[in-house]
Amino acid sequence: MTPAPIAVALDAPDLETAARWASLVTPHVSTVKVGLELYLRYGPDVIASVRGASGVRVFLDLKLHDIPNTVAGAAKAVSRLRPAILTVHAAGGAAMIEAAVEAAPNTQIAAVTVLTSLSEADLGRIGLNGPAEDAVRRLAVLAVGAGARALVCSPREVAGVRAEVGPDITLITPGVRLAGADAQDQARVATPEQALADGADLLVIGRPITASADPGAAAATIAAALRRKITTP
Repeated sequence: MTPAPIAVALDAPDLETAARWASLVTPHVSTVKVGLELYLRYGPDVIASVRGASGVRVFLDLKLHDIPNTVAGAAKAVSRLRPAILTVHAAGGAAMIEAAVEAAPNTQIAAVTVLTSLSEADLGRIGLNGPAEDAVRRLAVLAVGAGARALVCSPREVAGVRAEVGPDITLITPGVRLAGADAQDQARVATPEQALADGADLLVIGRPITASADPGAAAATIAAALRRKITTP
C-alpha cells in the first residue's frame, strides 16, 4: 500500500512523544515534519529518532531567513542529516534561496511564500502588497527562478500557484483541516481532499492526527480517504 501524500507535523512536547507519533503514522503517510521548536530543543538527534528504522522521509521545517552566506552555512550543516525537504523563506530573496540550493544539493529546498497564519489585514500591516494570492504568486515565481524545487503555500492559493509554476514543482500545503474542524491559528485553510484536487503534492497535517486518541488510526483514516480521492476519476 502506497503511503498517502501527507507530512505529519510532529509538534510534540518531547522527543519520546515525537518518536512514538512517527512510528504510529509511518505505515500510512509518506513524510513526517520536524519543526523549529522540536529541532531547537533536541538538536540533530531528533531526526534520527523520528526517522527510526522505517526510513520515512523527514521534512525539516526550519524556515531559514538570513543573509545568503548564513543560510548557506545553515543549510550545509543540516544537509548531513539527510532531510528530504528543508524550508527557507521566499521573502529572503533570490540570492538567499540560491545559496541554500547550492549548499544542500541532495535536499529539496522548499520556499515558504506567505505564512498560513497571516490574514489579508496582516499582509498590509507588514507592508506586503496583497491580496494574499497575488503576494504568494509573486514569491513563488521568484523562488522557482532562484532554483527552489518546492513551494509552501496555503490551500487557498495552490491552484493559482500551480498554474503559475507548472507541473514540475512540488507544492506543499499547510493549513489543512478536516471538514468541520476548528481552523485554530490558521487563517487560510481547506480540507485535505480540496487541497489535493487543487494541485497540492504534499499535505501538512498536524493536530487532526496527533491530537487524536489514536494517531495511527487517525492517519490511516485520512490516508484512506485521500487514496480514494486519488484513484477516483
